Amino acid sequence: MNMESMFLMRQEKKLDKLTETNKTAERFGLVLSRQEALMIAEEEKNILKEQRRIEMGAGIAARIIYEFCDSAYIEQSSYVETVIRLQEIFYLYKNEMNDEITDEELLHLMREQFDKLCFGDLDYLETTCLANFAKAIRAGYEGYKCPEGYGEYIKLELHESWNYEAYYESLKSLDWGNGE
Repeated sequence: MNMESMFLMRQEKKLDKLTETNKTAERFGLVLSRQEALMIAEEEKNILKEQRRIEMGAGIAARIIYEFCDSAYIEQSSYVETVIRLQEIFYLYKNEMNDEITDEELLHLMREQFDKLCFGDLDYLETTCLANFAKAIRAGYEGYKCPEGYGEYIKLELHESWNYEAYYESLKSLDWGNGE
């Protein structure tokens, strides 16, 4: 089997996996056509190239769909664009968090913030919520590991004693990590 055949076979599996999400997502009024699945897969390829990442598995798009499909903030009219944007945000923050966080932890964190703090605002998710959390992770914060990403941002953001500089200084005094 040549490389082109292998690529086409892998692409077909990815498209099948994406359209398979319809079985779950259609209960929430969200459905992908084969053409839309192809668009999402193509964009993922571009995002991976832009973020200088390699994805060995089926990619993150199907997992994003399963994680987010029951959100009140996703509608059919913007479904494809939202999935593509969530892919961009996901891979950006895998890099920003130095791959310290697992895919599941990041997906859970993204979903929770998307619904509870961002109310569906992808810009706020990307530029505020995840940016702050990435800063904490780079400073050595590991509290997200036990709850698999659930409930952690709220602890950091809304807890009055959370202060990045103070946390960073504490970590330095304990000789943990290098901060940023």
